[in-house]
Amino acid sequence: MNENKTNINWYPGHMAKTRREIKEKIDLIDIVYEIIDSRMPKSSRISDLDEIIGNKPRIMIYTKYDLCDKDVTDKFISEYNSDLVIKTNLKESSNFTKELLNKTEKLLSDINTKRLAKGLKRRNYRALVVGVPNVGKSTLINRLAGRNIQNTGNKAGVTKSISWIKLNKDIELMDTPGILWPKIDDKVVAYNLASLTSIKEEILNKDAIAIYIIEMLYKYYPSILKEKYGIININDMNAVFDNIGKKRGCIIKGGIVDLEKVYLVIINDLKEGKIGQITFDR
Repeated sequence: MNENKTNINWYPGHMAKTRREIKEKIDLIDIVYEIIDSRMPKSSRISDLDEIIGNKPRIMIYTKYDLCDKDVTDKFISEYNSDLVIKTNLKESSNFTKELLNKTEKLLSDINTKRLAKGLKRRNYRALVVGVPNVGKSTLINRLAGRNIQNTGNKAGVTKSISWIKLNKDIELMDTPGILWPKIDDKVVAYNLASLTSIKEEILNKDAIAIYIIEMLYKYYPSILKEKYGIININDMNAVFDNIGKKRGCIIKGGIVDLEKVYLVIINDLKEGKIGQITFDR
């Protein structure tokens, strides 16, 4: 990776506020649904989540599984007990809701067993939904609810505040805005988050992100780079962008390639899933 690229950090005030509120309300929570982007199964995990949620039971939900390199991502997932993991494409996975409810019941059944033994009524389970920005939290909630109750968008920062959502007679969710951590020290993690739009696009140097995406494709998925953009080497990055610009019609007056448009083409191709079967973590 090009070592001259600018450091990337994004930690707006609502993230700090969200962290505080989660810690304040964590005693109300029975279980945590940690949402993870399958294309970055390491980088999209909140680095200090254990400090926030303590020893609460957790189910890790790997979203966008249809877009990842399954061989690579599954190596990360294999480290965990299968009872604590769900892999899903939230847009099409018909069994997702049933699987999540079954795993939740398995982990939390003691709560209501003890209540019933004391002569108390069964109560709803309370789940915290948490993850970095743009990993699919709102889509997940809409899927669980069977209706659109949360705004969604393929960009960071759509959800701005904590809200409680009653899904059904069994589960109540505490939805939270996507959160990062104050300083992202690992450059690879930072650029993976930026490339897959977990960091607000407006603050990014788009040329650096586009270069990083091309470099990662060349290193790990050269056949995808060749098929998608007709690129077989990246010795001259200016030539790479020039070729992609001409191929995708990013031309301005005088036949000059509009580099800003080229950068956006590359970033959007990844963001919109037009480049698939890739995992950037190793």
